[in-house]
Amino acid sequence: MAEAASTAPPEAAPEAAEATQAAAEAGAEAPAPAEAAATEGEPAAAAVAPVIVIKKVIDDGHGGAHGGAWKIALADMMTAMMAFFLLMWLLGATNADQRKSIADYFKPTSVSNVTMGKLAGSNGILGGRSIIDPDGFPFSTKQTSLLERVTPRSEGGPTENDPSPNSTERSDPSDPAKMSEEQKKAVAEQQDQAAFEKLEKEIREKIEQNPRLANLKDQVKFTREKEGLRIDLIDKADFAMFGLGGTQMMPRAQQLVNEVAKSLQGTPNKLAVRGHTDAVPFNNAEGRNNWSLSAERAEATRAQMERQGVAGARFARIEGVSDTMPFNPNDPLDPRNRRMSVTVLHRD
Repeated sequence: MAEAASTAPPEAAPEAAEATQAAAEAGAEAPAPAEAAATEGEPAAAAVAPVIVIKKVIDDGHGGAHGGAWKIALADMMTAMMAFFLLMWLLGATNADQRKSIADYFKPTSVSNVTMGKLAGSNGILGGRSIIDPDGFPFSTKQTSLLERVTPRSEGGPTENDPSPNSTERSDPSDPAKMSEEQKKAVAEQQDQAAFEKLEKEIREKIEQNPRLANLKDQVKFTREKEGLRIDLIDKADFAMFGLGGTQMMPRAQQLVNEVAKSLQGTPNKLAVRGHTDAVPFNNAEGRNNWSLSAERAEATRAQMERQGVAGARFARIEGVSDTMPFNPNDPLDPRNRRMSVTVLHRD
């Protein structure tokens, strides 16, 4: 019987369940399924075990997100930003000529200019020239003054500022022959500005130290203009450089012009003399007018300065402008409109 119960087919389980349900409805104690099967002589139902699948997920953690690839990307981005910053700085700190010099510095050299057999590391068969020999390089790196400040010193060969030890040519930054026209003009302008300041100070001191001219110090005006330093010798109500309608210079005016001329002797700049008159017309038998009068007074001033040692070759132009450039535009008859202007011109 035990053997039959262990080998009972699965179909016996429903029959045992029905018998148990019928007994429960009749009020009788329901026997256990195994006991009912044993009583009735049927095999017991074999319990089918469920299949349990256990799935294990192995997590690698966050190692993938904390690798080194992002560091390389960040370094590339920072390098690009630094290069862009340097480019913007160079564009803002240089003018058109300096930018052209930078472009020429990085311009590639044509291979056709290289003489074969004369390159570094080769000097013919068994020439034995070293590849690091500075004289072996066919081209010398040329640098502008800007690149000397912003680029490192070249170590690959001779440069304009560091020639080869075997070369007899040594560069001199102060040599005017090796300076561009723009550099020469800038240096000359700086020298002129320093000379103008010294000249203005010297003339003021000489006038103040002269007892006869001390009260005329306000009649000498200094003006910086595009052409150079303009020195105006201005008339006033109780002081006139020339007589009415005449070209003969007054004694005090001569002393004033003499002091200015002495100070101008030490400057190499060219000079321009301009005569001005007021708007008062005058009649004369020769038909002269304010135009001719202003020009004649300018010539008289030039002649007086030349007698004091100013070379005649230094005068660039002598002109008379009549009353067209008044000192006081609101009053054409103002005596201050009568004046002589001596302009110390900038050097070319």
